Amino acid sequence: MLLCDLRSDQLLDAVPVQSLALDDYIGKTGSMSATIPVPNAAIAARIRATVQPGRTAVWVERGREIWWGGVLWTARVASSTRGELSVQVGAATFDSYLDHRLLYDTQIAAGVDQYDIARGLISYAQSMPGGDIGITYDTAPSGVRRDRTYSRYDLPRIRDLINQLAAVEGGFEWRIAAYRDPETGRRVKQLQLGSPIRTGSAEIVLDYPGPVLAYTWPVDATVQATTWQSRGATDNRNQAAESHPLMSELLVADADLAAGWPRLDGSSDYSTVIEQATLDAHARADHARARAPLTIPEITVRMDGSITPALLGATIRLRIRDLWWPQTLDARYRTVGLAITPPERGRAETARLFLEAP
Repeated sequence: MLLCDLRSDQLLDAVPVQSLALDDYIGKTGSMSATIPVPNAAIAARIRATVQPGRTAVWVERGREIWWGGVLWTARVASSTRGELSVQVGAATFDSYLDHRLLYDTQIAAGVDQYDIARGLISYAQSMPGGDIGITYDTAPSGVRRDRTYSRYDLPRIRDLINQLAAVEGGFEWRIAAYRDPETGRRVKQLQLGSPIRTGSAEIVLDYPGPVLAYTWPVDATVQATTWQSRGATDNRNQAAESHPLMSELLVADADLAAGWPRLDGSSDYSTVIEQATLDAHARADHARARAPLTIPEITVRMDGSITPALLGATIRLRIRDLWWPQTLDARYRTVGLAITPPERGRAETARLFLEAP
């Protein structure tokens, strides 16, 4: 594990770790946990000087390949009953840094490509004194233009603004990928944008029984809704009149009700949205996601060399034949999450892949 200065990415130290576990996702923050053994005073001095939560960047390497990168947020020194010392560390992917950055200046975009709005928010964060942590990005457009006004009086978090922009109808996915540039060898923190994010060209075929050791297939209707309405900002300009929030159109899935589904009501809040069209677009996107039960299959596979973090966004072909699928499930899915479980006594290292229909 490499420990670097978060702002400059200057290498501070390289340390061996135990009980390493990491995960990464499209659409949410990934995490890493590990234990750094402290066998002597020299190692203790090194760790004390370099493990600084909130200031240290963590890169996980396998050989020369970067598997994970993020910000060190927690550290806990622990001693055992035998007097053995260790430091247990926790980190989150680089997008977590944007949870700790606020908008202090009003930003207005009129007819701007939605990718450029997201890039502009990150540029704003990195333009402030001490705010540049080296996030890079390209200039490819999405082809979708938006009007947005972000008020400094709301003190919004940069990550929340990007998430909200991405979640609207016709929106996008984003993540900050960590990798080593194959030409320069430099460690890279790059903003990835996609509608959706897709990577790789050759699909991997995974079979159960076979490389797939186990699977789960959850179906969650607690988040399902056949009707939907979203609530926006409250208009307080006329102090003499009663204030009401902006409301989206009421969306009803008539086809679902006609097919026998019960009425299931859902709602969402966008307290900073002041435009009717924007709120309606949020409502339509939220309703589209909520009309079917949430299903994110999860498979556990052997770490055989073909499973790497580069699978995020890639398409796999999954084939399952068992009692539940006696005729064999044979379908393609996009990988939207990956979690690596360290080896334990009697158990090899495995990875869990979280899947989505492409």
